[in-house]
Amino acid sequence: MNGAGNDFIVIDNRAKKIRLTSEQIVFLCHRQRGIGADGLMLLKPCDSGKADWAWDFYNNDGGIPEMCGNGSRCFARFVQKVTGINRPFTFETVAGIVSVSFHGDLVKVDLMKPKEMRFEEKVTLSTGTQTIHSMKVGNPHAVIFVDDADAAMVQELGREIRYHQHFAPNGINANFVQKLGPGHIRVRTYERGVEAETLACGTGVTASALTAARLHQYNSPIKVQVQNGDILEVDFKQANGEFTDVKLTGPAKIVFEGRIEI
Repeated sequence: MNGAGNDFIVIDNRAKKIRLTSEQIVFLCHRQRGIGADGLMLLKPCDSGKADWAWDFYNNDGGIPEMCGNGSRCFARFVQKVTGINRPFTFETVAGIVSVSFHGDLVKVDLMKPKEMRFEEKVTLSTGTQTIHSMKVGNPHAVIFVDDADAAMVQELGREIRYHQHFAPNGINANFVQKLGPGHIRVRTYERGVEAETLACGTGVTASALTAARLHQYNSPIKVQVQNGDILEVDFKQANGEFTDVKLTGPAKIVFEGRIEI
């Protein structure tokens, strides 16, 4: 499946018979030797009883991220396909309970309230001192505003920021953001766990939009162009320095179905 170019392997594990090792996940996500994906998720029952469903989500290095916005939309579309459900529902993640709803070809995900918001921090990089903003929207994200997203050194600086001691020990995702106009930004993201630029990152899009709202007085909703050209939309409420009712809307498509020997 893919959500704005962020691609995933999605597996039905409602019977709870599938157990994958880290090595098998890396193999399945390998773009030359396996299927190829930015991440892998398994649909399973919610044993805690707190939500309708649950997932096991892995980055393509076998690691477990806290959350994935684009993955959430794909997961929702997959649940819709295999169960026939069309109403809103919830599922459990490491970061908390996520609510989803369907709007034609688009899926809307209610994300958790952002935490650990820090703005205007000065961080020394190989290119000099850089102003970096950060927050956790399920996953931790750094946001850097640039004049031209095409010219941004996403791979080089993204990796440097991801492993920078300022964000130790867990590291951080790095988002390079260009303002396109009122309520409209473009985002390129270096993703932790994938260890490369991806075509889109849902929680990165959200962190970037909320940072633009705080620093540049953008109002909800904010349109966000990602690297593959798709437009995502971030809705939110803002009061007393806090963001609530954060929602991410965008596409989620099934690309193909198949079987593979592992």
